[in-house]
Amino acid sequence: MNGGPRLFSILRQGPYLIASIHTALDDSQLVRFQQDLVERIGSDRARGVVIDVAALDVLDSFASRTLRDIGEMARLRGAVTVIVGIQPDVAFAMVELGMDTGRVVTALDLEEGLAELDSCLAAPPAPRT
Repeated sequence: MNGGPRLFSILRQGPYLIASIHTALDDSQLVRFQQDLVERIGSDRARGVVIDVAALDVLDSFASRTLRDIGEMARLRGAVTVIVGIQPDVAFAMVELGMDTGRVVTALDLEEGLAELDSCLAAPPAPRT
């Protein structure tokens, strides 16, 4: 491991993982983030994931799709995902460009994201059809 700044961190808090992206990531770094996070969901038996993107001033289509994919992969591994910290300019650009987070829930900040996970995981599961 080099001594440079960390690009992202993944921390455990109870049954949840909090994944923070600290700086803009290129495509290969985003893929590494995705792989690391999905692996940690299994190894930590996480029931929920908060992805904090507050440090990002730009979210391109690849990053948006990667976040959506992480949410779907997490769901398939039994965890709920909430994306927090989308900056106003980023939200505006995403809407203008037709990008979205798919079925992944969003919240304003970490506090609201954790509350959303608590709420989702406290609710009875939806019936299967």
